[in-house]
Amino acid sequence: MEDKNYINPLNVARRTIALEAGAIEGLVSLLTQDFTRICDTILAAKGRLIVSGIGKSAVIAQKIVATLNSTGTPAVYLHAAEAIHGDLGMILQHDVVMIISKSGESPEIKVLTQLVKNFGNPVIGMVGNVDSYLAKQSDFVLNSTVSQEACPNNLAPTSSTTAQMVLGDALAVALMELRGFKSEDFAKFHPGGALGKKLYLRVADLYIHNEQPKVTAGASLKEVIVEISKKRLGATAVVTESGDLLGVITDGDLRRMLEKNSSLNEVQAQQIMTHHPKTIEADALAIDAMELMRKNNISQLLVVQRKQYLGIIHLHDLIKEGLI
Repeated sequence: MEDKNYINPLNVARRTIALEAGAIEGLVSLLTQDFTRICDTILAAKGRLIVSGIGKSAVIAQKIVATLNSTGTPAVYLHAAEAIHGDLGMILQHDVVMIISKSGESPEIKVLTQLVKNFGNPVIGMVGNVDSYLAKQSDFVLNSTVSQEACPNNLAPTSSTTAQMVLGDALAVALMELRGFKSEDFAKFHPGGALGKKLYLRVADLYIHNEQPKVTAGASLKEVIVEISKKRLGATAVVTESGDLLGVITDGDLRRMLEKNSSLNEVQAQQIMTHHPKTIEADALAIDAMELMRKNNISQLLVVQRKQYLGIIHLHDLIKEGLI
């Protein structure tokens, strides 16, 4: 017999997502020319964007600040309660202040808003109640009103905090595009992470730490095997006397050759090498090397400069750097 009191968590999850998706979609119609004015004010400011809030809005403020800083807009997080108990000194003369609040009526928010206005700093109110104290006292308003929280009691900040975060992302992306912020700029702010490495790490940074296995076209089978074993990269380049690349011999090439040949004494490198091997230029991005390996289902690439053989970049090099 079916339990009428049973709550299906899958249905709850679907309802929650649908409610929050609807809240986000509703933001489009709430945007006004204030959004453009906000962007212009922040871009023209000689200072930073201070973002403040209390409760769950404070958590959203921290996330927005992190996104802004990583996309070229200097920003600082300021907790509203801490601000009115000594941290107001963080706000400098040329800063713009954005205060986030669902109700716009919290005691700390009211006090902070008035103090900032007394300082003369521009105030942006991201608020879910356009008739609130915060909205009326702000120079610019970002309307984050939602019709319903995803919480079944319509109490816990869910849809409203999602709306705040999306508005923050919209602001960050708009400022990013207005500044002409490029992938190279993004890499400057993320030098230690995988995202940054994808944008700045080059093949030349990696292959130079590896051995440089190579043999000439006339090298014997023994010389080929010794070179591959000694250099431990699973392959060796075949080059001319002047160092130009002719081909490559991999472990797989050796196994296939051994299956087909009964006489091995006269075998030379040029007879078993793969002509026109996959190569990559030394100044190419490491992420491009990874894509080339994936596309061709191989684990190493020969690094060249024009026709000159320089070395090998291996799949393990990319794994070590966290690109895979």
